Amino acid sequence: MSYEMNDLLELMVDQVASDLHLQVKQAPTLRVGGVMTPVDGPALNAQDTEDLMTAITPPNAQDQLKTEGGTDFGFSYLDRARFRVSVLRAKGAYGMVLRQIPKELFSLKQIGLPDTLKQLISRPRGLILVTGPTGSGKSSTLAAMVNWINENRDGHIITIEDPIEYYHDHKNCLVTQREVGSDVTSFSSAIRGALRQDPDVILVGEMRDLETIEAAVSAAETGHLVFATLHTTGAARTVDRIVDAFPSSMKDQIRTQLASSVLAVVSQVLCKKVGGGRVASFEIMVATTSISHLIRENKAYRIASDIQTGAKHGMISLDAHLLGLCNQNIITADEALNKSQEPDSMRDKLIQNGAQLTG
Repeated sequence: MSYEMNDLLELMVDQVASDLHLQVKQAPTLRVGGVMTPVDGPALNAQDTEDLMTAITPPNAQDQLKTEGGTDFGFSYLDRARFRVSVLRAKGAYGMVLRQIPKELFSLKQIGLPDTLKQLISRPRGLILVTGPTGSGKSSTLAAMVNWINENRDGHIITIEDPIEYYHDHKNCLVTQREVGSDVTSFSSAIRGALRQDPDVILVGEMRDLETIEAAVSAAETGHLVFATLHTTGAARTVDRIVDAFPSSMKDQIRTQLASSVLAVVSQVLCKKVGGGRVASFEIMVATTSISHLIRENKAYRIASDIQTGAKHGMISLDAHLLGLCNQNIITADEALNKSQEPDSMRDKLIQNGAQLTG
């Protein structure tokens, strides 16, 4: 038996799978509701994975795969779904991971974000960071924010992505979407180019390097609303990660720039829901005068305490949000503990609330 890529894509759509893993010596495996589920069939061999790879991988990405050992791209399957694909070589054979991008753009309310965010993304300038581990739903959150602006403001939105995931139609805004690797060579050069293209909003898919961070922060400082992502969890770690990317001689300067430009840091994790499916849990930091001072004075470690006492500004800590989801029986106590930033404190709170922990 050999597998056909179209059949596997149909299965992904029908099962509402978030991911499809194709690896040698394993049957194709879906991730459904956060659970890895192999399909009923034989294990793939090296020829199978190569045939499946060539079925959907464009020639330029295949060239990159041969020279660099990996490639990423996005593609649409008929009008059924859109996917983000990562192809790799492992032990001389090809492997693939396909992530299904939801067809419908979620609203901020559907994602679970508070109205505070609407006020922040209505601002004319500043930097909003959406952070979290890979697969935590950052792209969906950013797409919801961009879509809200597209429907409620006018102006020019430029997105810089690798690859483009969600497609945005022109609504009240003009939307220009550029893909790194095909439309432009790098994130940093795309940001610099965007500044000459009369933007109001710039979305930077990932702040991967010093040049990109520098360009994004400068764009926010010079009168644009900039969205960007980082693979960090928590506002304090995010600030430290950005500062640590710079040489010692520039750290004070970037702290000052961040203190004046950051509007908010939204950190998120994806949790398994009771009864199946997944839900996002958030930490939201809003840049108050106090937090800006902490960033400027190299005291990011104290941001967490400001978040805990900042409810009136729309702030919430990740652990408080997790606890709320647990109290509403949306996630289990074990899941709340597993995703917690301060497990010991979380365990005590869960036990005080009468939760039953298995671990």
